[in-house]
Amino acid sequence: MDLAALAIFRAVVRENGVTRAAAKLNRVQSNVTTRIKQLEDQLGTPLFTRDGRRLVLTPAGETLLPYAERLLALADEARHAVKAGTPSGRLRLGTMESMAATRLPSVLARYHQNWPEVTLELETGTTGRLIERLREFEVDAALIATPLAGPPDAETFDYVKVYREELVMITPRGHRPIRQPGDVALSTLVAFERGCAYRNYVEAWYLEHGIRPTRVLELGSYHAIVACVAAGAGVAVAPRAVLELQRNTDEVAIHSFGKLGQVDTLLVWRRGHFSPALDALKTALLEHAQSEARAREETAKAVRLSTNA
Repeated sequence: MDLAALAIFRAVVRENGVTRAAAKLNRVQSNVTTRIKQLEDQLGTPLFTRDGRRLVLTPAGETLLPYAERLLALADEARHAVKAGTPSGRLRLGTMESMAATRLPSVLARYHQNWPEVTLELETGTTGRLIERLREFEVDAALIATPLAGPPDAETFDYVKVYREELVMITPRGHRPIRQPGDVALSTLVAFERGCAYRNYVEAWYLEHGIRPTRVLELGSYHAIVACVAAGAGVAVAPRAVLELQRNTDEVAIHSFGKLGQVDTLLVWRRGHFSPALDALKTALLEHAQSEARAREETAKAVRLSTNA
């Protein structure tokens, strides 16, 4: 079995068919079909069966898939290992939208200047979705919020804490102060789809007090979420750093969760799947986080001095 054939096999599985796999791999369909047939001949068993217009894995295909994933990941790791520590090649990074909108632009701009030989690919998603993308080897690393149940499985993933976010609740302007869910006057929660760790935190907060939002309005961006809250459609939870970039925050009220709202952002990667490019990114993120912390300390010190003057 050669790695190219295994990569084609994996692509057909992930893309649910030859046509989309060929487009993903920039190959013609006939080439993909031929390579799958050659792999089946080599193994002496069919890997797919046709169910109407769909290709479905046979039991042999189901058995081969995890081996293919592991072999391809090991090959990637070997390629990284022999590149003498200089960041280069492709780095696929998954991130929450909040990170993509706030801290990442400046970090990635400097990273690109320092390591131009790295081709960085970025995709956004919820924490739950990004963990699955990591598990499936679709991204090399991801910036996620610490899940409600704790960091991802230590047998599969490694991680480092990078930032600490302050989650706040936002309501229409003029809403009364909120100290517990019973103080929330609106019954609709405006949030990202399921899999968003921040949504999980606020739903758990409701449940601790025996309350459930009557309705969850799912939206795909913080800009849309803030706009809906400002219009009176419901309440939402968001990192304070995101709200500092929004233009219409004067139309909403911001309520602190206190210690409950302190959530760490993690850089996560699969155990054993580290590379010079990822190491350089980890260093850049940690340095940026440290500079942010110093800036906050200096600001707080200046405020204390002016207050005491």
